Amino acid sequence: WNSYSDILAQAPLPTKAVTSATVYTIGDFIAQRTEGRDMGQLDRARLIRSMLAGLIGHGPLSHIWYDVSEDLFENVLHLKDWWGTVVKVVIDQTTWGPFWNNIYILLLGLMKMDKFENILGEMKRTTIPLIVSGLKLWPLAHCVTYGLVPVENRLLWVDLVEIIWVTILATAAAGGSDGEEKEGLH
Repeated sequence: WNSYSDILAQAPLPTKAVTSATVYTIGDFIAQRTEGRDMGQLDRARLIRSMLAGLIGHGPLSHIWYDVSEDLFENVLHLKDWWGTVVKVVIDQTTWGPFWNNIYILLLGLMKMDKFENILGEMKRTTIPLIVSGLKLWPLAHCVTYGLVPVENRLLWVDLVEIIWVTILATAAAGGSDGEEKEGLH
């Protein structure tokens, strides 16, 4: 823990990017194994796309989100009382959650060199279902995120929960409505 905290203090953005890359890879690995794939059958390109989505997307963007939102919550909205946690969770779920889900879909589509129309169609198809699915997990997790975890460690906590989230969504999305394999989303 001390080593991680030291590295985090020295290089927060790269540390969070690598942490998210690791978690997204683990989540997709678990999802593929849960789908019944043997080690030799793993879709390595899918694993790499998941890893890159965590590395270049989730880690850096979450680092920015948690810093900016903390400033907004504390200095602009003055959400310092216990009830402020509820407001923070609502703001997170109505802004950051849908934003990240769509960025993730965009990143995966671009990495697969999919047509932009297909990527937009996937965004339209999944936005509401992902919000609804997310409401089953994230509000409770974010009560901890915004109520107990210091801002510098929020992404680490969220990434631990992400292992579950990426596993569930990668498994659910793998069948896709058109029969193609699709990676999971947060």
